[in-house]
Amino acid sequence: MSDAFHTPSSVDPRLLEVLVCPITRGKLDYDREANELISKGAKLAFPIREGVPIMLPEEARQLD
Repeated sequence: MSDAFHTPSSVDPRLLEVLVCPITRGKLDYDREANELISKGAKLAFPIREGVPIMLPEEARQLD
């Protein structure tokens, strides 16, 4: 755990195996530096807050 609030320092790899993009249903890539899940198909980056992936399109950051 990475801090006093027990925030994980990374995403559980098993979780990454089952999560898919809510728009394309495609694979997601984990960006450790930005702490985001990247959907190349939808060109979106979904944030991870306190160890929880936020898979809402309105919360995602648009990729160029």
